[in-house]
Amino acid sequence: MKYKNIILLLLALLSLSYKPAQDGDVMVTVTEGTNMAVALSPDKATIAIALQGTIWTIPAKGGKARTVTDEMGDSQEPAWSPDGQQIVFHSYRDGNYHIWTIRKDGTGLKQLTSGLSDNREPDWSPDGRSVVFSSDRSGNYDIWEIELSGGRLKQLSTDPANDSNPAYSRSGRKVAFVSQREKAGVYVLENAVEKLLISSDLRIAAPSWSPGDKSLAFVAFTGKSMLFDDRNTSYLYVADAGSGKLEQVSKGDEDLFPFRPNWTGTDKIIYSGDGKIKQRSLSVNTTSVIPFEATFSLGRRSYPRKKYDFDNTSSQKALGIAGPVVSPDGSKVAFGALGNIYIQEINGKLIQLTNDPFVDLEPEWSPDGQTLAYISDREGFMSIWLHDLKTNKSRQLSPELKEDTSFPSWSPDGKTIAFYTMHYMKKWGPAILNVADVESGEYRVVNKAVAVPSKADWSPDGTKLALMALKPHSTRFREGFNAFMLVSVKDQSSAIVSPDPDKPLGVRNQGGPAWSPDGKSMAYVKDGTLWMIPVTPDGRINGEEKKLTNELADNLSWTGDSRNIVFIATDRLKKIDVVTGKISDIPVNLNWKSSLPADEYIVHAGKLFNGIDNSYQSNVDIYIKGNRIAGIRPHSSHQRGVRVVDASGKVVMPGLFEMHSHQSSNVGEKLGKIWLSYGITSVREPGADPYDALERKEAWESGVRPGPRLFFTGGLTEGTRVAYGLANSVTEKNHIRMELDRAKRLNYDLIKTYVRMPDSIQKVLTAGAHQLGIPLSSHELYPATKYNVDAIEHLSGTSRRGYSLLLDANFRSYSDVVQLIVRSGINVTPTACLRTGYPRLAKKYDELLDDDRNRKFLTPEFLRGLHTQANQYDSARTPRADENYKALLKTLKQISDAGGRITAGTDAPFAPFGSSLHAEIWVYAEAGISPFKALQSATIRAAEAVGVAKDLGSIEENKLADLIVVDGDPLKRVQDAMKVNQVIKNGKIYTIRDWLKN
Repeated sequence: MKYKNIILLLLALLSLSYKPAQDGDVMVTVTEGTNMAVALSPDKATIAIALQGTIWTIPAKGGKARTVTDEMGDSQEPAWSPDGQQIVFHSYRDGNYHIWTIRKDGTGLKQLTSGLSDNREPDWSPDGRSVVFSSDRSGNYDIWEIELSGGRLKQLSTDPANDSNPAYSRSGRKVAFVSQREKAGVYVLENAVEKLLISSDLRIAAPSWSPGDKSLAFVAFTGKSMLFDDRNTSYLYVADAGSGKLEQVSKGDEDLFPFRPNWTGTDKIIYSGDGKIKQRSLSVNTTSVIPFEATFSLGRRSYPRKKYDFDNTSSQKALGIAGPVVSPDGSKVAFGALGNIYIQEINGKLIQLTNDPFVDLEPEWSPDGQTLAYISDREGFMSIWLHDLKTNKSRQLSPELKEDTSFPSWSPDGKTIAFYTMHYMKKWGPAILNVADVESGEYRVVNKAVAVPSKADWSPDGTKLALMALKPHSTRFREGFNAFMLVSVKDQSSAIVSPDPDKPLGVRNQGGPAWSPDGKSMAYVKDGTLWMIPVTPDGRINGEEKKLTNELADNLSWTGDSRNIVFIATDRLKKIDVVTGKISDIPVNLNWKSSLPADEYIVHAGKLFNGIDNSYQSNVDIYIKGNRIAGIRPHSSHQRGVRVVDASGKVVMPGLFEMHSHQSSNVGEKLGKIWLSYGITSVREPGADPYDALERKEAWESGVRPGPRLFFTGGLTEGTRVAYGLANSVTEKNHIRMELDRAKRLNYDLIKTYVRMPDSIQKVLTAGAHQLGIPLSSHELYPATKYNVDAIEHLSGTSRRGYSLLLDANFRSYSDVVQLIVRSGINVTPTACLRTGYPRLAKKYDELLDDDRNRKFLTPEFLRGLHTQANQYDSARTPRADENYKALLKTLKQISDAGGRITAGTDAPFAPFGSSLHAEIWVYAEAGISPFKALQSATIRAAEAVGVAKDLGSIEENKLADLIVVDGDPLKRVQDAMKVNQVIKNGKIYTIRDWLKN
């Protein structure tokens, strides 16, 4: 009910003219399901199916499926009541997984569990009085039971490891469940006593008792994960319920789904696999298929897309104000923008502190206000520099440290600086917290491997550091709440505290905590707004939290008197007096202009691939005027003085789009060069610190440093639980409204929702995004395709379920996935190179790693690691891994052949920036997609998905001059597209060999 109210209130609040398309606009009938669970009714007359998040029923002999639940609840893993009148299942309807029941005719929907926990995998007791399920309500997954008459909960297992997938015995006296304890396997609970029945290193799914309780059947996997593991083979087992003796029933030639099998008697089992509902006879070991067909209705409609003005040369306000921090005396604010460090005097002048071709970011005032620490890549990697404001000179803090650093933070006495080390290619991974002596530069580790933390802030006595860190709800799934981590500088011990244990705090990258200089308060972000709470001198919570603003707040810093907090309020800097509540603007007098060339020249192309036609035009001249293509004509001789770029022995093709990358300006000046050197002139970034992204975008567009076009969004718009540091929990109606307003004011190009976002809110965000003219992208297929979500990120992406409805544990998708993608027209960016594609191709093609661009832009350590992965790949391969990889390729080919929209993206930096886009395109070619269509996925199809095909994606008259010059024959051998000699981005020519020489 809570989320239903949010939808209604927000639609009214936004005055959205959103009217869903009529059901039946697109009807899709499927006869296969991907990772569908099945449950046989007690009378053996009906089968319940969980298919794409909806519960359906069919006759046990097969037939047309009828919906029992609606599509909005992500309803999974059904089980029947013993009288066959009701179905129990878990559903994500209210933003957490809870146990629900419904009558088999679709009436009487009822919620059994509630609260902040996740509750999964229910089974109904034979006497009908209770339901058993797994839950993380105690801090890890345990087995719980709920009495249906009064709702009383009882915890049945208490081991610190994760217990899951419980099943009542037919007598009701026992419960079997799966445990990940040190002795992993299937346990049986009887009379409050647990017994390990089946010890196994396999990943066991859900057990099921036979009639008479003599046997247990279950599916198990050879890999480490039921989400994705290229080594997975799945088997059906039957175990003796007394001795635990196992019998392998299947041969490993079936693609089995990780759900509870159904006994139809002592000899037959119904289960799901190979996209089908199957029945197996144990005595003769034969299988048959129970056919079904289910029809989905999709409401798809177009909407007016955002308009782009790529020729704008007017002065624009700088929005990429990165890491602003107020001076101790409260008179100035330092920040990074356009690649340099600036100081804005409050109500005064703007001072540019640094002016160099490198990237300078993350300023931090010394306690006396005389020195600014900041990070810069002027030594080839991000290191900390100290700038003396009196002498106007900078020195490196720790010259011996050769790792990338971030988030410098001064101790109260000015003698020590805390900071993180983290390799730039793993910016989304763990960071190591260090402290360094300001005078000597000597440093030491004080905390290891914090997952994408916030900037650390010091206690007044300098003994502790406070930072935002993730507190997972269990070890079974990675998501949890953001909370304060208090780290002892002396002994490296740590503790987690939170001002609101029932909510995740703000985005870790920029949401605090900021410890007041007097040590009495911490400021932080929650539900998008600014809060503060009293704390003890050692950082423990010491009072009630107080909300300070009703607008978005990011990047918090205190004045030295602990009276004021400076923060980013969407698109401006503000200051709040925490005593009076008065808020005032801090104008920033910084503007920039797009750098548009005025040059006119001709590119003489021996062959032109225009991105539209599947063959070359030969011997043509491409006329460039300023930043646009003025014409394309047959080659002719030209008068002396006319500038001609000689590509007569080469291929000219459109600049490439990288459709899925998560960047950081902390990579430094080389990031833009990496993209351009691989022919990538446009990057789509579906998840970023928006102010960091804007710093990058404005620096590239203004010509401060070379780089591609950037199409970006803010953080990962998430539900009640988060994982990554840039995940933004957005579940309250005012927060949703403010985030849509931020998207408008910061000029986002898309909105990206993440895996814990419930459909009820995602539907509202989709309508809001479309009102702004921008697409919304998610990890979900259905009902996202019903309410007009524009794009899917990853075929093999993370799922809140522990299994995916797009691609199963053995890398297979079935016709439900293919048809829903193709018939809806939703765009898919598969990021297939992540699933062993990159090391496979690096092993197969030396040119992927043996490249001067890698030697120039990657650290030797990182490049050695890539070579090691490639060299070790053969030893890690198995015949099954090859089969699973081919299954993924088969799905790509099916989507492409059926007319589905595929665009190339990689999820870099999880794969290397630049080269991984080419690996992704090569994967498509390995799937049997023609080089022509593979290249279109990174050119015109990508431009269409972004909404810029009028200006980009192909080489045509009047389009923007984004094109690349390559050797070889990419329409015959797609690998040749990586042989980039020159790049023209927005009419400006870059010669790759010049960067590699310098």
